[in-house]
Amino acid sequence: MTGDDVADTLAAMGPRLRAAREHRGSTLTGVSRATGISPSTLSRIETSRRKPTLEVVLQLAKEYGVSLDELAGTAPAAEPRTSELQRFGDNKAVLPLTRYVGGLHAHKHVLPAVQEPPARPRQVSHDGWEWLCVLYGRLWLALGDQDLVLSAGDVAEFDTRNPHGVANAGPGGPVEYLITFGPQGERLRPRTTPPAPGLGAR
Repeated sequence: MTGDDVADTLAAMGPRLRAAREHRGSTLTGVSRATGISPSTLSRIETSRRKPTLEVVLQLAKEYGVSLDELAGTAPAAEPRTSELQRFGDNKAVLPLTRYVGGLHAHKHVLPAVQEPPARPRQVSHDGWEWLCVLYGRLWLALGDQDLVLSAGDVAEFDTRNPHGVANAGPGGPVEYLITFGPQGERLRPRTTPPAPGLGAR
């Protein structure tokens, strides 16, 4: 690895550290308490205004539960395993579809069936951009003051700095949906292709 390669790796590590922290739902203050690294130092590292030392990288890799290869961007792609299924207090199941901790990553979410109409979803906001696609069922997306009910095949994308939350629009069956999230505001880029020969416009 050349000197330029090392510099590029260190420059890209800041956003990956930030993505790993946000993926765990941790704050700079919380990480600071756990590691003894000041919030200002963590902030400068995440914004690439300061290069992290090996000691700091090791501490943060352990705190976030990621490997050095993942932080350096050299980890090989891995197939998701059912053992990675995560469950949350609202019985939502989340299956990570990517292991890369920087840039775009994707998850499959499953909300259980409900017997009664739910309360309006609790909203959160954070940096990033989200693309959501419903695979099955009806999903209630509360986006700021808007309330949208999405069905199978419906897609929504939004700036996650806007307050947002989801719930099963029930009553009925479960809801399955995919989320692609860009922690630094990365967005999907739709590409159009010409129709196959012999097929006219519909």
